[in-house]
Amino acid sequence: MRKDATVAGILFLWMAWICGCGSGASAAGGPAQAQVAAPVVSLKAALAGAQIASLASATPGASIYYTVDGSIPTTASPVYAAPFLISSNLTLKAFATLSGDKPSPITSQSFSPDIASGTLVWSDEFTNTTGSSQQPDPSVWAYDTGNSGFGNQELETYCAWGSTTSPCNPASPNAYVGTDGYLHVVAQQPSSGVYTSARMKTEGLFSLQYGRLEAKIKAPEAQGFWPAFWTLGNNISTADWPACGEQDIMERVDAALTPDWNEGSVHGTGFTGDVGLGTKFYFPAGQNAAGWHTYGMIWKPGSVAYYVDDPANPYVTYTNPASLTGLTGAVWPFDSGNSAFLLLNLAVGGDWPGKPDATTVFPASLLVDYVRFYTN
Repeated sequence: MRKDATVAGILFLWMAWICGCGSGASAAGGPAQAQVAAPVVSLKAALAGAQIASLASATPGASIYYTVDGSIPTTASPVYAAPFLISSNLTLKAFATLSGDKPSPITSQSFSPDIASGTLVWSDEFTNTTGSSQQPDPSVWAYDTGNSGFGNQELETYCAWGSTTSPCNPASPNAYVGTDGYLHVVAQQPSSGVYTSARMKTEGLFSLQYGRLEAKIKAPEAQGFWPAFWTLGNNISTADWPACGEQDIMERVDAALTPDWNEGSVHGTGFTGDVGLGTKFYFPAGQNAAGWHTYGMIWKPGSVAYYVDDPANPYVTYTNPASLTGLTGAVWPFDSGNSAFLLLNLAVGGDWPGKPDATTVFPASLLVDYVRFYTN
């Protein structure tokens, strides 16, 4: 079928759907359909001219579909799930739907920030000048909670800020910004065999796509510890894991080795677990993950690269389709149009690290100096 004929047909059906022409409802004397309210774009300033965009429809319960490449959105486009960073020149288009009603008109807005490559456009510096430990920014960070094992047979109970649900203790938080200006993600053992920690996430609050993401981290190293800095796709609630995609930027388990290591991995449909794509970075002699290091990801269309300390020298680059060769059923999830949200956590136990033992010292902290995002 010719492309121009296909596009014309789609536009005709779209206009008929919006205006109700040919729907038969009014002609048959039935009640006229209500039209869903068009999405409204709200903007919040980030850094260097970048902005964080939020979408909302005045129609309760409506779903919003959007694109950022100027194409006409459809119900196959990404579903809006969280505010997302705009740091490049693009055109945002969105419409809203609700079952039984006419879809909204398309909202369109163009952005031309003209930001130079390598510019810092968003960060959380974990600044604290109050003289006491503070809650991580609640406009950015939420929490996974509970002790479900999270698919890995983990042993900890994850606690949110201020949680009074046992064994969580608001007087001894598992995540806080200290007076030292660092984020502390703390694994504790309040009683024998009982562990608490934190799994922070920006899900529903902030997301990003394409750029250089990094965090300066000092990791705890002991039997049973599993610290990580990673992302998941915003479409996890609709596509589920691993179809949403996972990017593991900083991840390691257990005590320090010689040479010590960090692993950078990507996961998607057809490449998880034993058939996942993961590569170890080995620290130079005299260094380990217990020291301060910058762990980063360079995300571009068709590729994901990881580095430690030097963004000019990634230790691995995964590309589509080359990296998926030989992986049956593998689907690259990182160019779906969905932004990704960030996670920082310190797991205790699980299938990979195993259980803590007598050498494991509690409390132990994953320290984060900052999280930063730059344009490609």
